[in-house]
Amino acid sequence: MNILFVMKHRGNAGNTHAVANYIRVAPKYGHNVAMYGDPQPHLPEIKFSKDIKSFDRAAYLFESEIYRLNRLEEVAMLGTIPREHRMIFDMDGMYNPVTKVDDYDFNHANERERERWQEYFETLADNVMKPTLAKSGNPRIRPMTFYGYDAALEMKPEQASAKKYDIMHLGHNWWRWRDIGGKLLPAIEPVREKIGEIGFIGLWWDRPPAEGAVAGPVAAFESDPALIERLRIKTEESVLYTDVVRKMSEAKINIFTQRPVLHHLKHITLKYFEIFYADSIPLLMLDEEIAREVYGPASRELMLRENIGEKLLDALARPEHYREVVATVRKHLAANNSYDKRMAELVSAIPV
Repeated sequence: MNILFVMKHRGNAGNTHAVANYIRVAPKYGHNVAMYGDPQPHLPEIKFSKDIKSFDRAAYLFESEIYRLNRLEEVAMLGTIPREHRMIFDMDGMYNPVTKVDDYDFNHANERERERWQEYFETLADNVMKPTLAKSGNPRIRPMTFYGYDAALEMKPEQASAKKYDIMHLGHNWWRWRDIGGKLLPAIEPVREKIGEIGFIGLWWDRPPAEGAVAGPVAAFESDPALIERLRIKTEESVLYTDVVRKMSEAKINIFTQRPVLHHLKHITLKYFEIFYADSIPLLMLDEEIAREVYGPASRELMLRENIGEKLLDALARPEHYREVVATVRKHLAANNSYDKRMAELVSAIPV
């Protein structure tokens, strides 16, 4: 099967890393996977192609914006690959009804915006895949985790650089402030003197997007630069997907938060798996039930929902204990979420 992914070319985003893994695994099973477009110098590991006639399946991957080809390219693709051989991956819940979480994060601002997305989705394909574990009552929607785990990418202590940070959060400030500013930082403040360096890696932590409202809702980038400065948190720019594991391995502890609306919709993201590649202790600001489904029962020891300050200090004081827990979770992930398994799921999801 020859599968062409149509998506935005983003080197600092998880979806690109996932597709890179499909490209890598596909030849083992006689398949060919590529991303539509011209080669990108900043994405040397991605196989690109604009030879539509060499592909018999199209997988459209959508995040929080409608990514469209130019009209001539779009017409050529729709005319070459039949509708029944096209599928959509809805990564940010845009095919859901209007959903707002705690009067904060949302997938659509209003019904009119939702209808615009729905119309475009239903023009492209009959099947909408969602990176969830649960089935939907909508016959057009099918669950598929999409992201996988490759044990070969696990960073060993001897491979990692010296620890630069005690605590790190790697990810953009995109709908994260409710967990970070409302829960994590207030818990850190009373124990700050017992913690070494703290680093936030990603965009918009100490300043909003330069492009203003064009980048998205103002609330999505909410932060408190004065609080970040007071707690002596260092900020660094985002890194390419190829450097994420190496970067996370510079910290003793990595904090995992998820965008609230995706957490509410029970969407799985690449970060669920990626954070366990790093030579670090992941502490999870997730729903315990979702964590248990993905990581197994050992994940209870890694939850960061109550007594956050005490948990952080305990993980710093007992790293060997937490490393044993991480090793157990890694085994669970490797046994249940290989990209070989994901590749088979992808092929079976597209009608023959």
